[in-house]
Amino acid sequence: CLDSEGKLHEFGSQWRTDDCNDCSSSRDGIRCCSSYATPVDYDKEKCESIFNKETCSYKVVEKDDHSKECPVHSWVG
Repeated sequence: CLDSEGKLHEFGSQWRTDDCNDCSSSRDGIRCCSSYATPVDYDKEKCESIFNKETCSYKVVEKDDHSKECPVHSWVG
């Protein structure tokens, strides 16, 4: 199978893209989905979410002090 970047993948193989998607190939084609959860229920006035592309994950921190994490009550993935 050829992926969207033109890279060749064997049937039955799995990989993670630069965009943090987990993909797999089969004789039916390539399937990809997000490898991370997105925070949706937190104090958006006081806090902000920051995506780390190295770890493919979000961190929710106070806008005024990024060393302080904020509680997240709900995530979607």
